[in-house]
Amino acid sequence: MNRDTICVQGGYTPGNGEPRQIPIIQSTTFKYATSEDMGRLFDLEADGYFYSRLQNPTCDMVAKKICELEGGTAAMLTSSGQAANFFALFNLCEAGDHIVASSTIYGGTFNLISVTMKKMGITATFVDPLCSEEELDAAFRPNTKVVFGETIANPALTVLDIEKFAKAAHAHGVPLIVDNTFPTPVNCRPFEWGADIVTHSTTKYMDGHGAVLGGAIVDGGKFDWMAHADKFPGLCTPDESYHGITYAERFGKEGAFITKATAQLMRDFGSMQSPMNAYMLNLGLESLHVRMQRHCANGMAVAKFLEAHPKVAYVNYCGLESSPYHALAEKYLPNGSCGVVSFGLAGGREAASTFMKELKLAAIETHVADARTCCLNPASSTHRQMNDEQLAAAGVPAELVRMSCGLESSEDLIADIAQALDKI
Repeated sequence: MNRDTICVQGGYTPGNGEPRQIPIIQSTTFKYATSEDMGRLFDLEADGYFYSRLQNPTCDMVAKKICELEGGTAAMLTSSGQAANFFALFNLCEAGDHIVASSTIYGGTFNLISVTMKKMGITATFVDPLCSEEELDAAFRPNTKVVFGETIANPALTVLDIEKFAKAAHAHGVPLIVDNTFPTPVNCRPFEWGADIVTHSTTKYMDGHGAVLGGAIVDGGKFDWMAHADKFPGLCTPDESYHGITYAERFGKEGAFITKATAQLMRDFGSMQSPMNAYMLNLGLESLHVRMQRHCANGMAVAKFLEAHPKVAYVNYCGLESSPYHALAEKYLPNGSCGVVSFGLAGGREAASTFMKELKLAAIETHVADARTCCLNPASSTHRQMNDEQLAAAGVPAELVRMSCGLESSEDLIADIAQALDKI
């Protein structure tokens, strides 16, 4: 089916007399007639549910829709996008391993990799997304297990050259994980460009209404784990904590990654998305293809206005011909990127502070990709844990403002921006 149709009807097909909308299975546990019936579930020999910390029917229906949208083979929901990225990375890495990642990723994910996972014995090398193939190749080590990047980085809005990063990852026998939150599968499907695993903060455009937190992981089903068995013992050797199952042998390329993440990581960390959140997420998904068009149109209109304003030093939006990422955007995002625009004010930190205070329509929030326009100065909020050098390396200097253009009239958005700029 076309992606537009999948947004509306994917993941769930009701039978005769069954609910037209996906049912909310708001239950922690599920009943079985015999211990043997339940035992087959614990042995992963039968399909079904026994405890919602691991799997829930409502969540699986929505995960299936996202999987269909991305063109993957298996998917799971998590409690947040941060949980999705942690699970995706930790599913492959353990103490002593190494990650190669784009340097301009979201500050929370940067912190996850550079600080928290470092405490777990997992190191990382961060590379400029515009690095040469030689520079990217030099970042790998014998213990590198995965490469990570964002299709469109938050909030730097750099565009990842997915093919370049996938080629480098595969040359070293490791998969590429791409966080596809900002473009969503409506505007880009990373699997078509060589990515192996895709993650999402479903809190953003997929929900689209600032209502429910959530995350998702999708497996493209093409990476051959057994061909690199020495690198991935967690997938390619028996898991003694789960009946000695070897995931890559039992579930193959198509299902090993998500099965391990569910049976092992969700079991132990429990970052499950609730059935109610999944239900509300699905309501957002049903209009995703329509909303993304408006978000992108508003983003482009605002970016063009800002680019022409004398009090604006620069604008980051890959749809603009002046953007260094414009060529990559035309390749990977021909139908539009997202509604998020970032820009630097000529007056620096003080000008950014004044601008934020004077906004009337755009709300100051630690959020993006909402139906309502919201705005943030990352250096004083989401990225405040970084020093000036780290801020510059991450593409979020002190004067930077991130604006997430909602579904309002573009004329009203521009009028609000104009009056705030006038006060500087």
